[in-house]
Amino acid sequence: MKVLMFGWEFPPHITGGLGTACFGLTKGLVKHDVDIIFVVPKAYGDESEEAVRLVNASEISIDVDKEESKTYWERVQYMEIGSNIIPYVGPEQFESLQEEQNKVTENFISPVFSQKYEFSGKYGINLMEEVARYALIGSSIATKNDFDIIHAHDWLTYSAGIAAKETTGKPLVVHMHATEFDRSGENINTDVYAIEKRGMEMADRVITVSNMTRKIVIEKYGIDPRKVVTVHNAVEPVDKSDIELPEKQVKEKVVTFLGRITFQKGPEYFVEAARKIMLRDDNVRFVMAGTGDLMNKMVQRVAQLRIGHKFHFTGFLKGDDVDKMFAMTDVFVMPSISEPFGIVPLEAMRSNVPVVISKQSGVAEILKHAIKVDFWDVDGMADAIYGLCHYNALSETFIKYGKEEVDSLKWEHAALNVKKVYDSIFL
Repeated sequence: MKVLMFGWEFPPHITGGLGTACFGLTKGLVKHDVDIIFVVPKAYGDESEEAVRLVNASEISIDVDKEESKTYWERVQYMEIGSNIIPYVGPEQFESLQEEQNKVTENFISPVFSQKYEFSGKYGINLMEEVARYALIGSSIATKNDFDIIHAHDWLTYSAGIAAKETTGKPLVVHMHATEFDRSGENINTDVYAIEKRGMEMADRVITVSNMTRKIVIEKYGIDPRKVVTVHNAVEPVDKSDIELPEKQVKEKVVTFLGRITFQKGPEYFVEAARKIMLRDDNVRFVMAGTGDLMNKMVQRVAQLRIGHKFHFTGFLKGDDVDKMFAMTDVFVMPSISEPFGIVPLEAMRSNVPVVISKQSGVAEILKHAIKVDFWDVDGMADAIYGLCHYNALSETFIKYGKEEVDSLKWEHAALNVKKVYDSIFL
């Protein structure tokens, strides 16, 4: 089976869990005889192509005079967007892109219709322009390659997936890694919601990363339950023997939050739990690793609580730096308000770190050896962290059985379930 897959990022150039999940899934699919053409807006040349043939959308030319290009452009709208709608990234200063009817002209003034277009590959001020161009590229690539099925990851690529389907008539699978409700709560961006909804309506199958996300898709987007299938994420087994892991330089226990410092991830609950723990025991240090629109607010709150002498902000970490952080961590905490899945706890457990996770996360559906609390229950969170820091038998149990549990959550198993979703379309 051959799959044309659209994603927005691919390791090592990632900003969060989306690229990591795409990489793991593609490596797993190869083991089940699936050939993948993976399209990204911008490739840098150092990406791993062990499991995919990577296509750099920045190198694809389009014929600006083709009637189908003009026809598709007339269906593309610019919209005003804010940083809260972007998945897996920290804060960006976005340009307000209002619907501009003058973009649809005989001469195609927009750079989207230049013959070549250099994508930034990031989530910057020209995001919607890049999304529009990416959709056009999707249509072009689809006509020039042989494949059986189209697979689009998250809303940024749904338009490209739809364009490829409309051009070729091939079936479309869309992968919902995070919904607009996860990113923004009930204060959603209706334009992004509409893109997500149309993508799922046009799809032959919708893959959600958890049953929690499946419920949102069905109830809030009105998608037919019969075509929505949950496939939980996994974690990539890696050999860290060549990485020189640091020795912990402090005598205190280290408790780590690692993720975007945004509403969705619940960083404020981590800070409040830290304060409660320090009232009981000052022999604990807290680390907040990441960036996001709530960063300054969290720094201010830490200062206000007078716990800054035991609280550290590292900024965004990726690659080996994540492993080095886990090597110094005694407890990992993910207090997400709404987490479609959550791969980071699996990475922590793989590194022999016990975890505390919110019940409002998809990964809570499959993990047994993790302490689960409601994100808003700061007292319960503090008690769980305190217990893992102070009772060796408790932490050793979670470390031992957690490592065994996560080692069984392989991407090749998740990929087999995705392959079954592909196969179901042709039955």
